[in-house]
Amino acid sequence: MFAKGTFDTAGWDAKPPFEERDGVSVGLVTMSKTFHGDLSASSVVYMLVASAEAEDSRAYVAMERIEGTLGSRAGAFVVQHNAVDDRGEQSLSVTVVPGSGTGELAGIRGRMDIAIDADGGHSYTFDYRL
Repeated sequence: MFAKGTFDTAGWDAKPPFEERDGVSVGLVTMSKTFHGDLSASSVVYMLVASAEAEDSRAYVAMERIEGTLGSRAGAFVVQHNAVDDRGEQSLSVTVVPGSGTGELAGIRGRMDIAIDADGGHSYTFDYRL
């Protein structure tokens, strides 16, 4: 199955880095999202971010709990993010955590792709199965 739409972010809360050494900073960020389209939901994202001194050199891992409706099914699930920005060359993997689905989304598996438009708008495509 396939879902697509847009999302908004809010509440970017970056804690002071808990480690800064040799030009690398490691810290925690939380934020929230509101999904629109085939996925009508809200979420909270918990990120662990590492940033290097070199421009556009950073990475993050995150867990995001998404709760709402996907198509006509209500429930929640968790996705894991793994992202790297290597001097502008970016990679991102967002995968459903197996066994994390609840309600009518129990048993969900899948992968989400995220795009950021030139104007800063965010969109997603979600390839999933139940």
